[in-house]
Amino acid sequence: MSYQPVPTVRRRRLGSTLRKLRTEAGMTLDAAADALNAAANGSSDARRWTAPKLSRIENANATIRTTEVETLLRAYAVTDPGTRIALEGLAKDAGKRGWWQTYRGVVGPAYADYISLESDAESVRDYASLVVPGLLQTADYARETIAANAVARTASEVDALAEVRLARQAVLTRSCHPLRLWAVIHEAALRRRFTGRPDIMAAQLKRLLDVADWPTVTLQVMPIDAAPNPGDAGAFTLVAFPGPMPDVVTQENLRGPTYVEGVDDVNVFADAFGHIADRALSTDATKALIAGLV
Repeated sequence: MSYQPVPTVRRRRLGSTLRKLRTEAGMTLDAAADALNAAANGSSDARRWTAPKLSRIENANATIRTTEVETLLRAYAVTDPGTRIALEGLAKDAGKRGWWQTYRGVVGPAYADYISLESDAESVRDYASLVVPGLLQTADYARETIAANAVARTASEVDALAEVRLARQAVLTRSCHPLRLWAVIHEAALRRRFTGRPDIMAAQLKRLLDVADWPTVTLQVMPIDAAPNPGDAGAFTLVAFPGPMPDVVTQENLRGPTYVEGVDDVNVFADAFGHIADRALSTDATKALIAGLV
């Protein structure tokens, strides 16, 4: 299986944010290059800025050093320290290898990109229509659902993918800024049964009851008799980041996740999630429903 480096997604986020900041500063690529060269003032260690170079950075086709990020932000009159820290962190980590690369034989580039996004994220909003979100799955539930959707995988590959799914859950309990998760799960997903293995769903429901009390998790159920709502169009995940980086939407299919990254398009999903959450049961009613299914 061919494999492309995971950091591409970090460069893409960094580039798109730098493009947004340049545009907000009212500067063309040529004007930005001129301003950067003027600011360098003949410094011996300054690399000459050009419009093509800036374009390659913004389109994630070139790397950028943290010192260059700082130079760009000064040229764009961006003084917020949070923005500087976030963008310099992205530049620094662009070549960083994640734990998931150990599984590159089974984790494809698109999935690796998603894990990278999730590991950098501040919060996730997840609407799950037929399957419990991966961040909340038990080991047996993960293995069974992966095997069902990866029919061409060997048993050892299914086990490896299940390990990856469980390892991802560490973002919920990390000591520094644990991920905030808001999940809305359709009741139909909770009423599914595994033939011959009723213990799998029972354990999964108990797991949901446990995490529902975590301070960083908001859990709701979309009742099966709910009125039509945007969730009828299918499952999706909204991933949000600290600082100025734009949110990203992912949608899962048999070939892996696909991404929505344009601000206007992402806002459509953010609005949809708000309507979905409004139609779903309250957190207390959710726990009562799940308890009744165990």
